[in-house]
This record gives sequence, structure tokens and C-alpha cells, in this order.
Amino acid sequence: MPGDDRTPHWRGTLLHIHVAPAASYEMEPLDEATLIAGRGIEGDRYCLGTGTYSKLPAVRDVTLIESEVLEALARNDPPLQDAPLLMEPGEHRRNLTVRGVPLAHLVGVRFRIGEAVLRGARLNFPCRYLEQLLGRPVYQPLYNRSGINCAIEQGGRIRVGDRIEPL
Repeated sequence: MPGDDRTPHWRGTLLHIHVAPAASYEMEPLDEATLIAGRGIEGDRYCLGTGTYSKLPAVRDVTLIESEVLEALARNDPPLQDAPLLMEPGEHRRNLTVRGVPLAHLVGVRFRIGEAVLRGARLNFPCRYLEQLLGRPVYQPLYNRSGINCAIEQGGRIRVGDRIEPL
């Protein structure tokens, strides 16, 4: 149809970058990082092959979660737990915390963060392992809103504050 533009019209922002050198290690905040195509974030457990799920075939070069989800948990919205659940950036164990990005709609979609190009691979689901690490009931509140696993198609530098946009 003439004039029909089906390009998504959202723009997001990268708020936080976190990596851990191995499974169960505390997530370390970074101001910038290097994404390596087909591997992961330089220095992160999944790039190094030392993550809890590194041996499984699913793509998890980099994982993202929406800051809006963390804000909803803090409001207990919807009320899925006994009280508001506060999660600091990095506690959710996703690499990137973003704002204004419709992650559930990005499976199979290519998008840019800084110099890097990612492709949404699959929705991420919480695990009981995360509950054990945190010592808090996060499984149910994060179910169906635990972010997305992505493949890195084109590596490059990313920085906190970078724009995120569809391709």
C-alpha cells in the first residue's frame, strides 16, 4: 500500500551493562563493553563458556531485560508476590537493562545498540536457580517478563546511554 510504513517506531536506551566471569559470580557493572559476534560480551560467562547454561544449545550471546519490568515489580504490579519486589540492576542476571524497548516483540528482529547489531533469538524465562542465588521468590513475578536472549550478528562497542533502534 503506498505510504504504508511498517518499520517499528520505537527508540530505546541502554541503561545498564553487567557481566560475570563465571556462573554464580556477582554481576559486575560496566560503562561500556565490547560485543563479539556469535560469542557474547567480552569477559562475560557466556562468551567464555563458563555460564550455568553454556552447554545448552540455545542462543544467549547477550540477554536483555526491560527497566519497566523492574519498576512494575517494585510496585507489585500486578500483585504476584506478597509485597513489592526490589531488584537492583544486575541482580536479575541479564546483561543489559534497557528502557523503551518492546523486548517481547523482538524475537527474530534485528536491532542496533551502539556499534553492535543484535537479533532477538527467544524469550528468556526465569529459573529456580535465580531464586536460589537471590534468596527471594522471583520466579513467579518474572515469569513471561524476564527479557530476551539475543544473538550478536555484528560486534562492536556499546556504552551506557546508547540509543537502541530497530533495523
